Amino acid sequence: MASAPTAPPSLNAMPGGWDDEERAALVALLRLQPEGLSWQEIAVRVASVGSARVVWDDLTQGVLFDVDGATEAARQAATEDVDKWRQAHFRFLTFMDADYPVRLRDVRQIPPVIFTRGDLLAGDRGVSVVGSRAASDDGRRFASRVAQELAARGLTTVSGLAAGIDTAAHVAALDAGGRTVAVIGTGITRWFPEENRELHERIAADGLLLSQFWPDAPPTRFTFPMRNAVMSAYGHATVVVEAGEKSGARIQAREAVQHGRPVVLSREVVRRTRWGAAMVGSPGVRVADSPEEAIECVEAFLRLDDTVGELLSLAGG
Repeated sequence: MASAPTAPPSLNAMPGGWDDEERAALVALLRLQPEGLSWQEIAVRVASVGSARVVWDDLTQGVLFDVDGATEAARQAATEDVDKWRQAHFRFLTFMDADYPVRLRDVRQIPPVIFTRGDLLAGDRGVSVVGSRAASDDGRRFASRVAQELAARGLTTVSGLAAGIDTAAHVAALDAGGRTVAVIGTGITRWFPEENRELHERIAADGLLLSQFWPDAPPTRFTFPMRNAVMSAYGHATVVVEAGEKSGARIQAREAVQHGRPVVLSREVVRRTRWGAAMVGSPGVRVADSPEEAIECVEAFLRLDDTVGELLSLAGG
């Protein structure tokens, strides 16, 4: 059974969601970061009072550095952007909106805002399939088979739209008539890598694209590890097909354990990486010698999730 997740703050949606004035206040807070607060610290403050406007007023009223109107300019720019995003070809959500993915609220790295294209489904049951960009043919076949089996079971394949393993998983899920979600490391209006532009659009049409970054944000060495944490949170489990010693898949596997999400490592990951070998025997971590065995592990984890959910429901009733 997976270890208990790092306890996040209690972040619940507002009944009926927010209005755009609240959303603009949150955007302005995230951009300005008063008192050097991190995005997560801002989210906690906003959740504690239920209003970004109240937090904005509390943190910006009478600040000395606003002699040139910087705070008011930030608020106005945020208002204009939220209005513009409402007319865009993507969707904008804050963590206080009712449609925000529930599983993303469970973790300490909760993205205060997300941007999506495609179908954002409540209760989406997804499994992350991740691995190296420089994937081997065997690795691609492993990822494709796992994605096909997930599709056959009505489960969503979640990956990061990178070259290699991610691409193989997304394509296999779509070709099998299944659902796939791409959690990307750029803004929602960007394509990366460029050769995946067609796949990017195909996922937007038949699945879901999700970004935690401002719409025009470029790829950086920081954005991809951040998106791995969100990918781990979105899915019910993570399957790591191939990976190097310093890959994003390594980051995701470790974050998944912290989130209390199960991890399935291929035998190759355990053989070829020190971190993979070190994770063997950790709570919630299993090793699979084949795609079929990986699916068996995932199904066992999901059955356990269902059992726990039923017990909690009975206890609450």
